[in-house]
Amino acid sequence: MRIDIISVLPELMESPFQASILKRAVQKGLAEVYFHQLRDWSTGKYRQIDDEPYGGGAGMVMMVEPLDKCISELKSQRNYDEIIYLTPEGETLTQKIANSLSIKNNLMFICGHYKGIDQRVRDLHVTKEISIGDYVLTGGELAACVLADSVIRLLPGVLNDEQSALTDSFQDDLLSPPIYTRPEEYKGLKVPQVLLSGNFAKIEEWRHDEAVRITRERRPDLLGEY
Repeated sequence: MRIDIISVLPELMESPFQASILKRAVQKGLAEVYFHQLRDWSTGKYRQIDDEPYGGGAGMVMMVEPLDKCISELKSQRNYDEIIYLTPEGETLTQKIANSLSIKNNLMFICGHYKGIDQRVRDLHVTKEISIGDYVLTGGELAACVLADSVIRLLPGVLNDEQSALTDSFQDDLLSPPIYTRPEEYKGLKVPQVLLSGNFAKIEEWRHDEAVRITRERRPDLLGEY
């Protein structure tokens, strides 16, 4: 998988890809991540990429020309399965969206700034808009890192235990059940006996029941058929 990220502050995103699972995915050649400084496509003397909005109002808007030139150049080099704009107005990121994106080959992320991007960029190029939550960040860079992490970790070979991703929260519309490790007792709190029983059918039944219970308590909107 290849991910191209367009940003005015690409340095904000370098660190997450230099450690842990994302670093390993890149080193193994399972994922390629490229950052593109939008100012490189500006024709202005001061590499300007923003201007005042037509109609007045507070804030600045990312200009159509630098973004169009950057995106068009990248599109001339390869076909993109999705060109994603990270914006509060987008569809809220879910595990199902991450799953669907993880089977794509080429993705492009556009990081917004200021009041956002000129609408014509969306009309010309954007195929999908994604939000990571109902709040506003300084820019789309952190959201792009969140989206990339949620997708890349699902690629075959990235996790040491590929079955681990299949039991994550939200994979089956349930939150995860409680988990324990050694010691068996700590400060009077004991590991549930069923987890020590060796009866894997009973363990799976307990985990499912606990997942349903926790989801009902914390996120009843996820339950659906349950």
